[in-house]
Amino acid sequence: MSDFLSIINPATETLIKEIPTDDRNTIQTKVRQARQAQPAWANTPWAERAACLKRFRDLLGKAGDRITHTLASETGKPISQGLEEVGETLDHIDVIIAATEPLLAPQQVYTEPTQALLTQASLAEIISQEPLGVIVNLATWNFPICLGIDVVVPALLTGNAVLYKASEVAILTGQIITELMHHAGVPEDVFSLVTGAGATAAALMEQDIDGVFFIGSPGTGKKVALAAAPKLIPAILELGGKDPCYVCEDVEVETAAASIAGGSFYNTGQSCSSVERIYVHHSIHDAFVEAYVQQVRNFKLGDPTDPDTFIGPLTQKAHLQHLSQQVDDALAQGAKLHCGGQRADRPGQYFEPTVFSQVSHGMKLMRDETFGPIIGIQAVENDAEAIALMNDSDYGLTASCYSPNRERAIGILSQVKSGTAFWNCCDCASPRLPWSGRGHSGIGCNLSTYGIQAFLKPRAWLLHSAPQV
Repeated sequence: MSDFLSIINPATETLIKEIPTDDRNTIQTKVRQARQAQPAWANTPWAERAACLKRFRDLLGKAGDRITHTLASETGKPISQGLEEVGETLDHIDVIIAATEPLLAPQQVYTEPTQALLTQASLAEIISQEPLGVIVNLATWNFPICLGIDVVVPALLTGNAVLYKASEVAILTGQIITELMHHAGVPEDVFSLVTGAGATAAALMEQDIDGVFFIGSPGTGKKVALAAAPKLIPAILELGGKDPCYVCEDVEVETAAASIAGGSFYNTGQSCSSVERIYVHHSIHDAFVEAYVQQVRNFKLGDPTDPDTFIGPLTQKAHLQHLSQQVDDALAQGAKLHCGGQRADRPGQYFEPTVFSQVSHGMKLMRDETFGPIIGIQAVENDAEAIALMNDSDYGLTASCYSPNRERAIGILSQVKSGTAFWNCCDCASPRLPWSGRGHSGIGCNLSTYGIQAFLKPRAWLLHSAPQV
């Protein structure tokens, strides 16, 4: 483990600051303190735990400008999109708090009355819920506010202690989240920040923990799963995506193109649920490509602190090479480049928004996760071909279909492997619906009542009024 993290501004490639990392000793101490503090937190009345998280919500809203400027400086996320992320997070917290309390109530599932006194039960079967215990959250950097809170808030509400390893490239944002949690009244040992990169995460996984929640790449997700397996603890893995979208011939072309372009390039395409593959019915293919490219040309690339910026720099410099390789591979195989295709001619880690047509599944950009501002558009003959191509992937996070015909769209999407299906929308999430993946897109789920229950373990009670013979 290195002694310091160097925080670089991706828009200027200048050093923001250096931050000391946790070593094995400090990690062991934080885990031990979390283990000691968790029972008291679990025994804290629900109303008090909920009040702490409601105060955190209010503090986060008031700190919106500060946290989004911090996020822009260390990840390059455009400031307008950071503010939208804060707004979404506030809504998610409200939904999670409202949904959690009913899930914690004991559930009586069966009673058997006595023969002598029918008003009294001789047998009651009850299910109660208990927290997992000490949770590790290996958080992500692309939506560190919303995706981080979607894990830590239900974990805390259900009585767990959380070791929050913020991403090493969004650590300043993680520090603010931690500060607000403590100011809201969550005890420091119940919610503690762990600072570091991959080696720190590996050391954290060696500790005495009861569950791990990871958001990131499939490669790292497999390492997390292997580390969790000997401990026999749950590992919830929210991994990558190669999210397909099918545009039927009955759409209003310009409206569909505007919606899908936004879902492709929001957050500079650095989202597991960004549209990365577009299939268009051949009869409207050329018109759609023209409308789509015009939308992309109108996106402003620039300073992430400018409210008008839509395309910011890539957060990770090494990813520039990955994008260049996808472009080179597509061009070598005959794809048609409509715009972009290279690093932007300006300082910083910028890549021009890039659109290809005449692509095929032999190309990397249609098979490998891009996680950046590059899209491929492929013509298809009919719905059956679209479905086959949408399913031709190791991933299965989201899929979308654009058509005014709801029955047709649902029929198409029901045949596509994905955790989430979108009709006439894309790249969004509701806190009331489970967020899950198929294949290399992950195991388990987040959000909704399913995501809250992931932090709980049931206990079965068989209660007899007299000894059984």
